[in-house]
Amino acid sequence: MKKQLAILFTLLWVSSTVFAQKEKWTPLFDGKSFKGWKQLNGQAKYTIENGEIVGTTVANTPNSFMATEKEYGDFILELDLKVDNSMNSGIQIRSLSKPDYQNGRVHGYQIEIDPSDRAWSGGVYDEARRGWLYNLNFNPEGKKAFRRDQWNHYRIEAIGNVIRTWINGIPTAHLIDDMTPQGFIALQVHAIGKDQKEGTQIRWKNIKIQTENLKASPVDNCPVENWMINSLSEQEKAQGFKLLFNGKDFTGWRAVHSDKMSGKHWNVVDGTMNVSPSDGSETGNDIVTTDQYGAFEMKFEFKLSEGANSGVKYFVNEAFDSGGKSGIGLEFQVLDDEKHPDAKMGAAGNRTLASLYDLIPSYKLDKRFQKKIGEWNQGRIVVYPNNIVQHWLNGFKVLEYERKSNIYDALVARSKYSKYQGFGAGDKGHLLLQDHGDNVSFRNLKIRELK
Repeated sequence: MKKQLAILFTLLWVSSTVFAQKEKWTPLFDGKSFKGWKQLNGQAKYTIENGEIVGTTVANTPNSFMATEKEYGDFILELDLKVDNSMNSGIQIRSLSKPDYQNGRVHGYQIEIDPSDRAWSGGVYDEARRGWLYNLNFNPEGKKAFRRDQWNHYRIEAIGNVIRTWINGIPTAHLIDDMTPQGFIALQVHAIGKDQKEGTQIRWKNIKIQTENLKASPVDNCPVENWMINSLSEQEKAQGFKLLFNGKDFTGWRAVHSDKMSGKHWNVVDGTMNVSPSDGSETGNDIVTTDQYGAFEMKFEFKLSEGANSGVKYFVNEAFDSGGKSGIGLEFQVLDDEKHPDAKMGAAGNRTLASLYDLIPSYKLDKRFQKKIGEWNQGRIVVYPNNIVQHWLNGFKVLEYERKSNIYDALVARSKYSKYQGFGAGDKGHLLLQDHGDNVSFRNLKIRELK
C-alpha cells in the first residue's frame, strides 16, 4: 500500500511539475524598483507605490513610455491596470526606438487603454506608423469588457504573426500582422492637450510574462483583422471565411455575361487584382464571381489612383440588360471623391465613396481615418439573413439599410435603377468588380455565408 501511495504521489508531482513548466510565468516588475526598465520619449512621471507602477500626466511633453530593456518576440503577457476616466493610455508590445526613426520616437503595436465612450480598449494601434489596425467597432461584445473606475485584467498573446487580446476574460482583438516580430514592452502615459489637466494617473500591477512552451488560446468568435495579403488565419477558417481571390490568378471569376474571364484591362500583379486605365471607349469589362451569394459578410481592400472610379457590386442579376458589358446590382461605390465628377452628381452625395450608389449616401469619416489616394482602404459589406445591409469603410460602419423594405423600394423607384423590376431584391446574386476605365486595385477579398 505504501509503495502504491508513493507511486501515486510521484505521478502527481511529475504531473504538477510538467504543468508548471507549461505555465512558467516570469515577473516583469519586482514591485520595488524600475530594474529592467527605462523611460523613453516624454517626461511624464513614473513612480512606484504599494507595489504598483504609477504613471502621472505632465503638461507640454510628448507621449511617454516606461519600456523594458529586454526585447520580446513570442510571448503571453498578463497585467492589471486602473486608469483615470479622462485619460488615454496603452501597452506597447514588439515596439522599437531607433535614432534613425523620427529621432528615437517609440513606434510599434499598442494595445489600447480607452475608458472613453468610444470604448476601444483592447484594440490595436500602430504607434507612430500606420495608425489603427484593429478598433472595436465590429466587436460590440469586446467593447463591453473594460470596466471604468476598477482594476482591469489584460491578457495579450503575441505568437508568430497573431496578436490577440482579452480584457477581464473577454476577447477584444485578433490581429494578423508581421511588420514587427520583436521589440520591447512599454507602459504609455499619453500626452495631454491644452484643455486637459495634468496629474491624472494610471496604475499597473501584477505584470508577468511567458516566453516558453507557449500555447495559444482556442479559436473563438472574436472578429479577425488580417493584414497579411490574400491569406486566411485559423480563426477566419473556423468562422467560415474563404478566399475569393487566391492572389495568383482569376480562379472563381469570369466576365459578366460570359462564361470566360475578361481579357481586357484585368491582370494580377504582386498579389493584387488590377484593372488598367483606358480611354473610356472600352469600359464596362466587369468581372463577377462564378458563385452566387445571399446572406454574407465580404471583406476586401481597394486602392484608388487619382480621379478613379470603380465599385464592388452584389446581388448582380445578369438577366438585366445593361445595354453593354456592365453588370447590374447594388454597388459599394469606390471613388476618388475629390477628383471624380461623379461625387457631385446623384442626390445628397449618394455617389460618393462607400455609398450605396445612386441610392443612399455614406457617412463621411473623420479625416484621421480617411486614406490618401494610393493607400489601401478596407471595405466590408454585410448582408444579414433579415436583409439588413451594412457598408463599412476602414473600420467604421458608414451605411445601413433594409433590402426589400418599403423605404428601399421607394429609393429604387427614384433612382437610375427604376426600370429594373426586382433590382437588388434577389435571394442570391453574383459579386462584381467594376471596370470604369480607371486604374484600381483589389486584394484580400474574403467571404463567409451567414445563416
